[in-house]
Amino acid sequence: MSAKRASMLSALLMGASFAVFAGTAALADDVKTITEWDLQTTPAAVKVIRDAADRFEATHPGFKVADTHIQNDAYKAKIKIAFGANDAPCIFSSWGGGPLREYVHANQVLDLTPYLAKDPAFKDRFLPASFGAVTADGKIYGLPAENSAAALIFYNKDMFAKLGLTPPATWEDLLKVIDVLKSKDIAPFALANKGKWPGSMYFVYLADRIGGPDAFANAVQRKPGGSFEDPAFIEAGKRLQELVKAGAFAKGFNGLDWDVGAARRLLYSDKAAMELMGVWEASIIRGENPDFAKKLGFFPFPSVPGGKGDPNAVIGTLGDNFVSVSASCPYRDAAVDLIKTLTDDKAAAGRLADGRAMPLKGIKIEDPFVASMFALISKAPSVQLWYDQELPPKLGELHKDTTQALFGLSVTPEAAAKQMEEAAKEELK
Repeated sequence: MSAKRASMLSALLMGASFAVFAGTAALADDVKTITEWDLQTTPAAVKVIRDAADRFEATHPGFKVADTHIQNDAYKAKIKIAFGANDAPCIFSSWGGGPLREYVHANQVLDLTPYLAKDPAFKDRFLPASFGAVTADGKIYGLPAENSAAALIFYNKDMFAKLGLTPPATWEDLLKVIDVLKSKDIAPFALANKGKWPGSMYFVYLADRIGGPDAFANAVQRKPGGSFEDPAFIEAGKRLQELVKAGAFAKGFNGLDWDVGAARRLLYSDKAAMELMGVWEASIIRGENPDFAKKLGFFPFPSVPGGKGDPNAVIGTLGDNFVSVSASCPYRDAAVDLIKTLTDDKAAAGRLADGRAMPLKGIKIEDPFVASMFALISKAPSVQLWYDQELPPKLGELHKDTTQALFGLSVTPEAAAKQMEEAAKEELK
């Protein structure tokens, strides 16, 4: 081959290579990536999300979903930093309430109301109350996604039967159960309170049982007479510390990490008999320790003497983890289609197979255990959203700090209540 012909061939090959590269680059440029963050880390929960993402990609050519799954406490910090830096993912999970409304008021969350108005059949699948935590100024900013969640007391049925114990319905009964368990060198409650939110559940239930839902609502809404120094909150602190002094919790509880399964390990090893936790715990236990799951039972938080609250009321949320679209997402319409796919009937069926019931009308639950939990939640006369999610972020953090201090016996109930009220006067103007 002559040098001239070789040079021409080389040029042609280089040109063809450049054309292929340019074409590949153009195709890459055509790919639109929708980022999605959530705090689902168990294999079954992640699979539901990825399956929905795959279905979305199949019906939306050119789009890819980059799903990221983050542990609970790490997620709270990461999403806060992302919004603070105006670098939020297209789709994000939240518990609704105060933190979400803060982002809404900063115009960082997409209003879903007009999208739902165009598809009323989709919206009408959900229980109406499930939108409460993600509604601000009459507009909806999230879809109920993962579960119908409430905090219940889970317990080892085999252990209770062996010791002749029955689930306590009253405070007095609970103290008797605690005494029996302690006499057998068994920690009554497994509590991993390093993250502070697990312990918050005890305080919120006590305040609700003692003062009813109005005590918190009046304090938050700054109604006449409403205050975080209301006797209901002070007595809740006293009852909580009564449990601590009675030895109701496994040693070192304020330093144990729930995210790494510290509380569950106490249950699995028969070192603890009960755990107050959201219903997602049952799903985790089923996937993590199927044998122990067969021993698992649950009961509502007991009543408190003289309390105004209904013992059938629960704390939690209908829709545990809501999915929303950030206002900065460059593909808003497609992102809305994705969150609808994440909460459609196929996704709901996947979650139900994992023991999690979305707040849908007429949902058919064959598993007796899951059906019983869903019935208790759906029939509750009131559902109090977790304080650390209902309150504005700064006040929610203070609530967790003061509650952890109450557990540590390093602050009095009166002093904790005073701190909350003084902060509320500034944060809830």
